[in-house]
Amino acid sequence: MGAGNSSISGLTSNEYLQRFVSPEVITSNDPFWNQLLSFTFSIPNSSSDYRLLEESLTPLYQELIKNHVVSGNVSSLVQVFLSRATELKASTQCDNVFTWQAYNALFIIRCVCKLLIQHISESDVIEVLQKAPEPKEEGVSSADNSLLVEELVTGLVEIIVDVPLVDLTYALHHEATTTLIVLTSALVFASGDVCHLAVFKMLMTGRASIHACLLVKTLLKRFMAQDKPPAKNEGGSVVLGLASGLWNVLTLGLVGGGEETTKKTPESPLATQSVLLLLVLANHCTAERNMRNPYRQALLHAQNFHDPAESTPTQAVATFKLEFATLYKTLYTHLHDDQTTLLLYLLLHKNDDFRTYVLSRTDMENLILPILNTLYHAPDSTSHHIYMSLIILLILSEDDSFNKTIHDIPLHNVTWYNERLISDISLGGLLILVVIRTITYNMTKMRDKYLHTNCLAALANMSSQFRSLHPYVAQRLVSLFETLAKRHARLCESLRHIDYTHDESDNDISDALSDISVLEEVLRMVLEILNSVLTHQLSHNHNLVYTLLYKRHLFEPFSTHPNYQDVTQNIDVILSYLMGRLETTKRDPGVQDVQEVIQQGVLHLPKDRLKKFPELKFKYVEENEPEEFFIPYVWTLVYQGSGLYWNPDCICIFDPSQPDA
Repeated sequence: MGAGNSSISGLTSNEYLQRFVSPEVITSNDPFWNQLLSFTFSIPNSSSDYRLLEESLTPLYQELIKNHVVSGNVSSLVQVFLSRATELKASTQCDNVFTWQAYNALFIIRCVCKLLIQHISESDVIEVLQKAPEPKEEGVSSADNSLLVEELVTGLVEIIVDVPLVDLTYALHHEATTTLIVLTSALVFASGDVCHLAVFKMLMTGRASIHACLLVKTLLKRFMAQDKPPAKNEGGSVVLGLASGLWNVLTLGLVGGGEETTKKTPESPLATQSVLLLLVLANHCTAERNMRNPYRQALLHAQNFHDPAESTPTQAVATFKLEFATLYKTLYTHLHDDQTTLLLYLLLHKNDDFRTYVLSRTDMENLILPILNTLYHAPDSTSHHIYMSLIILLILSEDDSFNKTIHDIPLHNVTWYNERLISDISLGGLLILVVIRTITYNMTKMRDKYLHTNCLAALANMSSQFRSLHPYVAQRLVSLFETLAKRHARLCESLRHIDYTHDESDNDISDALSDISVLEEVLRMVLEILNSVLTHQLSHNHNLVYTLLYKRHLFEPFSTHPNYQDVTQNIDVILSYLMGRLETTKRDPGVQDVQEVIQQGVLHLPKDRLKKFPELKFKYVEENEPEEFFIPYVWTLVYQGSGLYWNPDCICIFDPSQPDA
């Protein structure tokens, strides 16, 4: 680094970096900074490249740690960056030299912070950042540095919200967003109450918090815009007359790098980092009584630009408006990304205006199909992604209009569903198929009690509106019950054959009883779902009734079981009534004959013979301590998707070796 081109292999011998990490005191107004920050450098664009960079910086880092107390050069660099950033914000248009040097300064600061945070406590990191050299002149005080880190945090926020996003500033915006993520990452490498970390306090209650509403709006707009890095000019001359080496820096080295670069880099790295930063800000400090999270509040009170309703006077924060139509489209277009699914969850669960908007859409298939695709390909997704996708369906299923509408949306040529070719199926029918498949997958692979509970809760909410179920959907619904019933019978049989003289018999019995208990809960839920369909939509589900008649022997053992008698009563009444009508027809009725008996029979069945049950309604409620789930989850997304290298040996908040990390 320094004037000219730099490469990773030459960093340790670079004279400017050696001087920067030395004991020599370099004040913020020293001409040295103009030389150090006039470098061109092919910025890493993958975690493996960043790992090489960090490993190559280790000798310099060790020198910096040893000498910073004397030199205070990191603090001087922060001051230099803040000076360049102030000049950028004050100018009517972005100057190429200021942008270049501000970016380079911030890149070095971020690299330093990244290494520091992984190895020392946040308080020690802050000390390094704002440690001024011992004053040489009488009357000169280092007190001005006491708030330097907060100035840095505020300066980064102000770059994001105040500096125009143009080709020249794209990399600077990306770097400012990434650096904020790095500065908030101290909790990843330490245990304790995250709300007591200094950088979060600065963001939540310091000067940066006055920009919370605008920052959240800006990050959402960056996500919605999905702007790609600016492309190089193939002719050699570039915008604003920048040298090609400088342009490579300011485009993050993400364009023109060939096929390998394209594979490693998201199409819009700025949009990706913006979502990750938004999730970090919105999911921390949510349970602290004495600390309001203004970013979360802003996100959860965002309103539609075209909604004439104003914020109600009782709202605790100022709201902002943006195009919900664009946000909705961007969300469903990128639901294959875990972080986008989490953002959708937050908006649906906590933002009433956005949930109302989504439920009013007439193109619901655009949102639901990507979610079902994720669930269908569960082995290719993380358990968190699967879980959040199901929760979204559960939240939507709480609305009766949604449950009705999905059966009115026909689907054609769903290419990713390859178990069998299905024509003339509704969105509701496909949803049922995929959720049933998820239950089966969970029972055989993941064995997560909460997962199948949420699956069944979503089906239960929708069951009173099941209409015109496709024959295959009806078969799969009844087959689910058959699979569960057979497994229940096998477990009960195995329990009878456990060797009670064996040392492990107590554990075997406990495990078997636990599995049987879970299965019995699931069996009852499936029976309640079938009962709900027959009670509310009997005349609209001939295919389901036909399948139940064909498989009626499955339900006979449960009609006399004390745990299931009540929910099998209506099934027994309906099937017995129809069997009686079938017996009055010709001796060997064909499929068409049975279908005709069903169509007429369900119309003439005396409704007073059916037992009335309350409509099945389940509502999603977060756990009492949601941060215990969401904070590690958010940082696994940062770990996977930020493009940075995070040393797995230093991480404390989650286990990077696990599949979800």
